[in-house]
Order: sequence, then structure tokens, then C-alpha cells
Amino acid sequence: MTPRAADRARYDRATAHLDAPVALVDLEAFDANADDLVRRAGGKPIRVASKSVRCRALLERVLAREGFAGVMSFTLAESLWLARAGFEDVLLAYPSADRAGFAELAGDAKLAAAVTVMVDDVAQLDLIEASRAGGTEEVRVCLELDTALRLLGGRVRVGARRSPLREPAQLAELARSVVRRPGFRLVGIMAYEGHVAGVGDAVAGRPLRSRAIRLMQSAARKELAARRAAVVRAVRAVAPDLEFVNGGGTGSVQHTAAEDAVTEIAAGSGLYVPRLFDNYTSFTGRPAALFAQPVVRRPGVGVVTVLGGGYPASGVAGPDRLPVPYLPEGLRYDPQEGPGEVQTPLLGSPADDLRIGDKVWFRHAKAGELCERFDTLHLVDGDRVTAAVPTYRGEGQTFL
Repeated sequence: MTPRAADRARYDRATAHLDAPVALVDLEAFDANADDLVRRAGGKPIRVASKSVRCRALLERVLAREGFAGVMSFTLAESLWLARAGFEDVLLAYPSADRAGFAELAGDAKLAAAVTVMVDDVAQLDLIEASRAGGTEEVRVCLELDTALRLLGGRVRVGARRSPLREPAQLAELARSVVRRPGFRLVGIMAYEGHVAGVGDAVAGRPLRSRAIRLMQSAARKELAARRAAVVRAVRAVAPDLEFVNGGGTGSVQHTAAEDAVTEIAAGSGLYVPRLFDNYTSFTGRPAALFAQPVVRRPGVGVVTVLGGGYPASGVAGPDRLPVPYLPEGLRYDPQEGPGEVQTPLLGSPADDLRIGDKVWFRHAKAGELCERFDTLHLVDGDRVTAAVPTYRGEGQTFL
């Protein structure tokens, strides 16, 4: 029996009492992935990206482990919800225009002490100030650095379009704007190098593309390390008591951790290891989060149909954004239909061994987005479900 076949047998036994659709997290794989992230971080703390987990019980589980500290959230409403639930260090990774949320933040000492907001423009500070509604609590602020690699004199850009702040002088100027304003405190810098941390460099069947990605990422790491260090020096000259400099992501943990200027690493997808993280030379994780759909039809030889399963991930639409049939091994989509909202035909010889009601296990393309489809994650230890915990959706929280 192959390791994957053994996993299928375990998951089927563990969930035999549950009807599909069903989602699980393999705790042994989840914990092993957490250990690997800590090893790669080389002693620097890892801030957990909640967007990639979206389950309070699993956020609490990983934060209880040595080497993890703090949460990186994705909306202000989520940040406040987590802070009210007892999370004491929440860094909002994106700017917000949630005026009601800022009023709540500025009016509550506990929330203001726990949550740090992201800015990259004076206009965002103006919006926060105008939203206070009489709240006088000091708002903790983090500046975001644009990490994109620019080539050919800036005519070519590689990396996400995030912050407009790129050069040390630009961040230092915004830092001065923050420290001059009463009611604000500058505490951090964030720089997420998604073109390194979130792009696999070993694409199956594409050796030339893989080499090009590795060359790009090597150049990007060198350029960013020098620029990030200069930015940190410039901002610390304005705000000497800066608390943290956050960088990285699952695919670049060890590289970012090697920079002296960086004090903490962000990671989250590496806990679940969705399919987009299969193609890296820097690490190999274990798939920990899966979902199952039930076989409901047998249209013919070599074909079964499962219920639903059309769960595309965000980003540029394409085959890499689709879930993949994972267990049993050897199933594939019908190219004429793909994964459907209500039904999904699957082709391959393993189909002939599947019966009505059997489970087919899938892996989602992106980590936490799976939790927007399920209200419960069943935690599997060995071949038993040891707990059923709510996702954000299961707690009635849909932040985006």
C-alpha cells in the first residue's frame, strides 16, 4: 500500500460515520508542517497568517507551539473579533476603510492594545482620524513596503501591486507623518514578497519555466534584502522604538529569516499545504487539509460523478486555481466539464472500484479559502476524528 493509499484508508475509517461533503485536517501532518516552519525560521518567531487558516481552534493550536507568536489578519472586522476572543497580538495585513471598525478600535483600550493596523498613505491616517467618533485610544500603526522586483529601468514589474511605498525616503516620510500625529503610534514595518514566497519554483513538466522562476527569485531576494535593510534604518531613525519588522511567507521562510533587518516571519499556508505549495525546491510539506465529495453516479466504465466540488481559488483564473482529486490516486477531471457547482465527473480506472456513497478526497488550491465552503473541520488523529471545530464560517463570520 502506498503512503497515499494508507492515508485514504485512514481518512475513510475516521469519517465513516460522516456523510460527505466533509472537510478534515490531519493533525499529524498539521503539526509536522508547523515544526518544519519553525525549523526553517531559524529562531525567529512566526506570525500566523489567519487568512490561510480561518479556524480559531487551529490558530490557538499553532500559537500554543514554541516558535509561533501573533496573528496576521486580513480585515479589520476579523482583527477586532480575534482581539475580543483573547488574541493579544493581531497585525492587520491590509489597509481598511471600515469606519465603524476604527471607531470601535479607538474607543476600546483592550482592542487598541491588541490590534495593529496597516497604512501606506497619509489619506488612510486621515480616514482613521475622521472615524474615531470620540474614541481617544492610541492606534498602533504598521507601514507596508512594496517588495516588487523592477527590471529594465522599471518597465518590467514582478510582484503584487500592494504598497506605493518603495524607497527608504518614502517610508521615512510617512513614518514622520505618523509620529507627528497625536493618537497614533508607529510600531512596525511589513514587507510581503509574494513573488518569492507564493510562487513555486519547480513546476512539474516545465523545466525552463522553473529555472526562470528560480533566477527571478534569486535576484528578487538580493534586491529586496538590501532595500529592506535600508528602509528599516531610515524608519528607525524616525521611530527608534519600532517593535517589529515582518517579512516572508511560507515559500521564503528560511531566506527571509536570514536577513538581519527582519525580526519575525509571516506564514500560514504551510500549515495546511494546499496544492499551490507542491512545487517548491525550498521545502516539502504534507497535505493536511482535505475535503471529500460523495460518489452519487456511475455513468459508465471508468467514470464516476461526485456531488459538487467546484471550489475555485482566488487569483487569475486557470487550471492551477482548481481543487485536485487526490484520493484515490489516478482520478482526473473530464476536460469538457471540470469541477462543477453541483456535480463533477471524474475519469480514470480507480472509478471502477468506487461505489455509490464512497468518498473522493480533494485538495484545495489555496489554504484558508477551503474554510469558506465548510462550517466544520474534522480533526483527525491517526484513524479517528478527535474533534469537530468550527471554521470562521461555522462561527457565522464571513469577513470578505
